[in-house]
Amino acid sequence: MEALTLFGIFFILLLLSMPIGYAIGIATLITMLSHTTMPTLMIVQNSVAGVDSFPLMAIPFFMLAGNLMSSGGIAKRLVDFFESFIGHITGGLGMVTIVVCMFFAAISGSAVATVSAVGAFMIPEMVNHGYDKSFSVALTAAAGTIGVIIPPSVPFVIYGVVSGASITEMFTAGFLPGILMGIALMLVCYIVSKKKGYKGNDKRKNLRDIFTTFKEAFWAILSPVIILGGIYSGKFTPTEAAVVSVVYSFIVGVFVYRELDMKGAYNSVKDAIVVNGATTFMIGLSTAFAALLTMEQIPLKIAAFITNLSGNGIIILLLINIFLLIVGMFIDNIPATIILTPILLPIVVKFGMSPITFGIMLTMNLAIGFCTPPYGINLFVASAISKVRMESVTGQIMKFILALIIVLMLVTFWKPLTMVFL
Repeated sequence: MEALTLFGIFFILLLLSMPIGYAIGIATLITMLSHTTMPTLMIVQNSVAGVDSFPLMAIPFFMLAGNLMSSGGIAKRLVDFFESFIGHITGGLGMVTIVVCMFFAAISGSAVATVSAVGAFMIPEMVNHGYDKSFSVALTAAAGTIGVIIPPSVPFVIYGVVSGASITEMFTAGFLPGILMGIALMLVCYIVSKKKGYKGNDKRKNLRDIFTTFKEAFWAILSPVIILGGIYSGKFTPTEAAVVSVVYSFIVGVFVYRELDMKGAYNSVKDAIVVNGATTFMIGLSTAFAALLTMEQIPLKIAAFITNLSGNGIIILLLINIFLLIVGMFIDNIPATIILTPILLPIVVKFGMSPITFGIMLTMNLAIGFCTPPYGINLFVASAISKVRMESVTGQIMKFILALIIVLMLVTFWKPLTMVFL
């Protein structure tokens, strides 16, 4: 009964368009008052405890780093460099967008930051080269999902805190799935471009042109090398890497590329503060929500219900994937990770899945939700940038979603994709 009340109120409030943080908090409060004798002070205590975490400090710094890189010209130079390699082939500009999203993912750790930074100039550029506008929006929104899979990744940090899994191991495990997602999207882009006649640049760049763009992009390319190299070499933690990323982005934007002024830096900090405020609010109340679930033993009851459906691990994992894809369509990645990890992790471990693999699977499912109608945040951002109605993008996005789901199935059922480097 507690579970029905908790989740029922939560989804009703979401359908009424209440902000997700408030929906989580109100559902927790009403359930406590109506079904338990626990003091409501527990909500405050768990909310504060939930955000009192050193690893979580990485989140605002990665957000700020992404904003500074976008304002400081780093993303633009990455586009020029990768375009010199593949811009001449069929669908080349679309593929450049995907590759830059993959590279920017290794800098920002955020899907929204990736879509915003890359889409702002790549969507108009694709349209100017004859690409259908709705296709350009769909491609950018789908490519942005890679932002939370290729490390560093904000959701991986959240999952590591909630599950106790190593954040560094999560970062390592995310490489291959992220690259596969990019390859799958590029394959779809090529097929569609061949059919629609989306040609590349007029002529192939020579070695001199490639070297020129490399020199311009050198400091941008060096960024993920420093960030990820420092983490894997043990020189600094993911949180410290996020701080290093901010300092590096500021120095490069101001003193090397000279495109980041004080106004741009101020706006980057302000945007990061606003987004982090909303994120921290959700994390705190999601922690209280998850604590209530645990105290009422709701995860054990749900786990028992799911495992009773079938003794076949393949069927159970397929059902969990379907469930997570649906959840990702309506609920943001961060609260979904905090709430669902304690429920689903024991189930998948029982069927032999590693907590690291499950973390990748969980994040991929919820990331696909970023570009899935009706509430995909990547679609909202890309549509807002291009001023295209989201309804016109729905048909175009489905082929990309199918490609991402195929990669998701590989990650779910082929263990080496996530564990080969561990």
